[in-house]
Amino acid sequence: MVASAATIAAPRVLADLLPASTRTAAVARDAVLVLAGAGAVGASAQVAFTIPQISPVPFVLTTFTVLLLGAAFGPLRAGLTLALYLAAGAAGVPWFTEGTSGYAMPTFGYIIGFLAAAVAVGFLAERGGDRTVLKTVGLMVAGNVIMYAFGVPYLAVALDMSASQALDAGMVPFLAGDFVKLVFAALLLPGTWWAVNRFRNQED
Repeated sequence: MVASAATIAAPRVLADLLPASTRTAAVARDAVLVLAGAGAVGASAQVAFTIPQISPVPFVLTTFTVLLLGAAFGPLRAGLTLALYLAAGAAGVPWFTEGTSGYAMPTFGYIIGFLAAAVAVGFLAERGGDRTVLKTVGLMVAGNVIMYAFGVPYLAVALDMSASQALDAGMVPFLAGDFVKLVFAALLLPGTWWAVNRFRNQED
């Protein structure tokens, strides 16, 4: 969670652009980012609606928020952010989808998937995975696959579904929305890096 002067001079993820001149300042910065990030995930989880005829899994903005945070924060900050979100929500903080909390829900596997996806996306972004449109597409696809890899099997076990039923209920209805989010991220993340690099070059 500590950013060195060299890291600040050559940021690996977007959060590294935030200044921190000392170890203490870096720790404080990262703590604020983790708390704010968890709050942002919780807020985005309230942007949700469920269509029971299609799926017991709600349509949410959370997946997009998680993947963006993963790319912007890097694996450590993103992991801590989603670990806080998961642990606090499981303990009773009502910031899961539609103000719910706890872990006795068939969609809890997706929340576990959020944590794994955020770390993986952060790892890829730290290595330049969000710098171009094509790489960002791959990064977003990887993040979504990881979420489904946790969420769909958990849903199947929780609701006693077959594998095909779980896929039809827990993944297929969301693919179109995932594609829209992917396109937006593929423009937003590389575009932000382009603007950052242009500004830094002008300063030099």
